[in-house]
Amino acid sequence: MKDNREQLLIEAIQKGLPLVSRPYAVIGKRIGMSETEVITQLSRLIQNGTIKRFGVVVRHRELGYRANAMVVWDVPDQQIAFIGKQLGQLKCVTLCYHRPRHLPDWPYNLYCMIHGKDRNKVLDKLNDMIKQCDLTEIPHQVLFSRQCFKQRGAIYIKNS
Repeated sequence: MKDNREQLLIEAIQKGLPLVSRPYAVIGKRIGMSETEVITQLSRLIQNGTIKRFGVVVRHRELGYRANAMVVWDVPDQQIAFIGKQLGQLKCVTLCYHRPRHLPDWPYNLYCMIHGKDRNKVLDKLNDMIKQCDLTEIPHQVLFSRQCFKQRGAIYIKNS
């Protein structure tokens, strides 16, 4: 942390943004910065890697999406970027990312999340994905969530 202002800003955002039309103005007022300064500082902190991820946490269960599936794929390494990009662009996929395999027990290296209101709709979406992206030959497993854990953003400064 370079200065106290950065620390104040990170402390102000890590518990979430205020649900108002101009959240950066509200945050700025709380910590003595202008709205423009908050936006500029946040952009810089993201660009220099101090803040790794900055986005919305959607509590999908509260919106009625109770059938949530992580689909794990065993994609040939040379196809990861191509297939990952294909899946990530689909409207029904909310997350798509690459992770290393853990052989011999876990051969999967590409993960994507599908949310739905019931399991059959999620499975229908998956079947459409498989056809649309020509993934019939790619081994996969569907892991439906059984429990919802607390969803929150990253904590950069403890005890704030």
